[in-house]
Amino acid sequence: MQRVFVVDKNRDPLMPCHPARARELLKNGRAKVFRRYPFTIILLDREGGDVQPVTLKIDPGSKTTGLALVADSKRGKRVVWAGELNHRGEQIKAALLSRKQLRRGRRSRKTRYRQPRFDNRRHAEGWIPPSLQSRVDNVLTWAGRLSRFIPICNISMELVKFDTQAMQNPEISGVEYQQGVLMGYEVREYLLEKWGRKCAYCGATDIPLEIEHVIPKSRGGSNRVSNLTIACTECNQRKGNQTAEEFGYPAIQGKAKQPLKDVAAVNTTRWTLYRRLRQCGLPLEVGTGARTKYNRTKQNYPKEHWIDAACVGVSGEKVYIASGTTPLVVKATGRQSRIMCRPDKYGFPRTKAKQGRVHYGFQTGDIVLATIPEGKHTGLHIGRVAVRNRPSFRLNDFDVHPKYLKVLHHADGYSYQ
Repeated sequence: MQRVFVVDKNRDPLMPCHPARARELLKNGRAKVFRRYPFTIILLDREGGDVQPVTLKIDPGSKTTGLALVADSKRGKRVVWAGELNHRGEQIKAALLSRKQLRRGRRSRKTRYRQPRFDNRRHAEGWIPPSLQSRVDNVLTWAGRLSRFIPICNISMELVKFDTQAMQNPEISGVEYQQGVLMGYEVREYLLEKWGRKCAYCGATDIPLEIEHVIPKSRGGSNRVSNLTIACTECNQRKGNQTAEEFGYPAIQGKAKQPLKDVAAVNTTRWTLYRRLRQCGLPLEVGTGARTKYNRTKQNYPKEHWIDAACVGVSGEKVYIASGTTPLVVKATGRQSRIMCRPDKYGFPRTKAKQGRVHYGFQTGDIVLATIPEGKHTGLHIGRVAVRNRPSFRLNDFDVHPKYLKVLHHADGYSYQ
């Protein structure tokens, strides 16, 4: 069960409380709802108070980033809040590709000519593509947002997921941790991510999987990750001394040589995120993906993004997660379209240029409460509103006048579940 964030009357963060305690404070009139996502209450009769050290733990991912807040008390470390942040990097990449194709095609059509530009522009130091920069910005946005509602004293993030040097050169010697308990987790976790956590041959899931050589070592195969895959015990035994092509799966060899796209995205953004978090001025702990999985398996926790976040680093060795804890699922949706006006199929504008986005105090995407006194839709309705120029907004597939609406949560570029 998620804890409820609490701020005092000066809006300074306090320790989160149990939902039952929050309901009691709201019922007695000692508190009011301050924010809906993440759910936060503000105390009307309290200023300051004792707080405990809280660590923000981050498990960066290409598509989903896990977030967890771990409080350190006398009884040990305990997860008080968890969330999963879904990125929109693929959407941004597709939109940029579409714009690029449109501009290229415009030069060959009998339309407005766009002169090609020479490749003599230079990016600023530390520049990364917009699809990757959005991932960094999302994490930083939520790190700053959570710090306003809870007293965060430390930050812990997963900096590297795999040791690519040891995987490309398994015979490397002199590396101290390679001979320890983490080396097996590095290669195995990489292969599980690459092959979708299922048998590469039969597609079986939720069963024990083994590391298998595409070309057997007895036939000249190596231990490089480009020659490794994941297989169930039955397929591994039936394959025996055959290559994957001889076994009837010629595509396995080609896929094994392909790099892991999501890992490349994480590796590109990890140091940018690390440098930006260092600027927060809080102590920053880092750990590897192998350490995260080692901590999680030792504590018998299932595979989830927010659970991985709680187990990041050395501080994730003994973390208590209450049964029934459900993370807040946050999805980055963006704020508005960059299109100034929409054209028809012939390329002529069919809509007006962008105007003010706020009407009668509302903007598209606001979560509102509609109290309709009479008519077909009499009653209470909650949803996201679509704002129009005329005083008749769209809510849950019907029109409603703004005088019946009350804002519960302003649009902030994210959707919540």
